[in-house]
Amino acid sequence: QFQLVESGGGLVQPGGSLRLSCAASGFTLDGYGIGWFRQAPGKEREAVLCISSSGGVIDYVDYSDSAKGRFTASINNAENSVDLQMTLLKPEDTGVYYCAVGCSEYAVLSWGQGTQVTVQG
Repeated sequence: QFQLVESGGGLVQPGGSLRLSCAASGFTLDGYGIGWFRQAPGKEREAVLCISSSGGVIDYVDYSDSAKGRFTASINNAENSVDLQMTLLKPEDTGVYYCAVGCSEYAVLSWGQGTQVTVQG
């Protein structure tokens, strides 16, 4: 059973940083593509990044254009979690951030409950 729980959201000023975490249980992350998605108020959910590992080593990472250069994903094998370090945050990064088992929104096996990120001065 795939279970995901996000944490680390909050309120931050523009230019600030936040670190989100996606804790997995019921399965081992290794071998699965894990996606981070976000949904801004009044907008459709969009993909932020996709990351996967094999043998405990990250073998694939792909970032959306909006995330490149500012967001960094990593896998904590000991914690069985995927972390998302977000820097240089902008107001348009505001939204609910979800992690999921799967990198295509239409082929997700399980979603986390989401964590709110608000960027405002």
